[in-house]
Amino acid sequence: MDTVQTRYGMIPVAGCLEWHGNGSLKSCAPAGPALLRTPLGELPVQHSTDDLRRRTVQALYFHEDGTLKHLPLEESTEIMTPVGPLRAELVTFHENGALARVFPLNGKLSGYWTQEDEGRLAGPVTLPTPLGPLTAKVLGVSFYPEGALHSLTLWPGEVLDVQTPAGTIATRIGISFRPDGTLRSVEPARPQPVATPVGIVQAFDLDACGIHGDANSLAFAPDGSVCGVATSLTQLIAVGRDGGERRFKPGNRESLCGDAEREPVPMWLGFTPEAVAYRSAPEAEPVVLPTAGHTFRTSPHLEQFANPFGKMSCSV
Repeated sequence: MDTVQTRYGMIPVAGCLEWHGNGSLKSCAPAGPALLRTPLGELPVQHSTDDLRRRTVQALYFHEDGTLKHLPLEESTEIMTPVGPLRAELVTFHENGALARVFPLNGKLSGYWTQEDEGRLAGPVTLPTPLGPLTAKVLGVSFYPEGALHSLTLWPGEVLDVQTPAGTIATRIGISFRPDGTLRSVEPARPQPVATPVGIVQAFDLDACGIHGDANSLAFAPDGSVCGVATSLTQLIAVGRDGGERRFKPGNRESLCGDAEREPVPMWLGFTPEAVAYRSAPEAEPVVLPTAGHTFRTSPHLEQFANPFGKMSCSV
């Protein structure tokens, strides 16, 4: 059996090794037991599989300077984090060696092991946060390089009431904070009316991605004001000095269900003291409307969507 030496200890390996351009180890697949001496203590690398949850051995990854980046664990292990002890099956690290993310579970979903199966293993945890203690089932917890809590990613289907500057909001997917502890963003679990610089907006993102809770569709500025929001139920009206109106509306698309069904596409609004920005999608080029020379208002946007959040005919 081949071995490779790292700054954390010797690792028995199988298969090809991957290298960075500077010649340092980028990744390897452990072939046997190894305890790595990490900033979190000695941790057992994953080296075995089972027939259901862990069908392959996941690779370890390293940063270019040789520090650990991605470490799957052989078994659920309690580690000490900036918010207290957490059990983990996968941990990642920043380049400075600080803990980046903790994943309590790391099963491989397949036709034999479903999200529901994995979810039955996920127990709620109580975490101290800048908002006070929060109890929920989490997919992951992330930290800034300096150790401050960055975000919580909630388990699919988990909804948590969160105290925000806009009031108590039922939140799914994630909650994120700034390094100073102020609330950065939440993902509303249902349409939520919030006050913005242009008026009341029904905040909700149909297309919200549940991969992580780092960046969510209802964002707050450091002073607590709303600085970004996604909506499918509100339109923006901008009135220029000449009295001319421009209307910015959520779009629509053919449903994946087919049968000529249509479904709404959220639009994104961003706010600064100087301007309002409209995007038809998060990655789209913004239409920027200076606040000087414009007045703004909002109104409901329903169009043909009498029940825009109801189940489509092919929903499961």
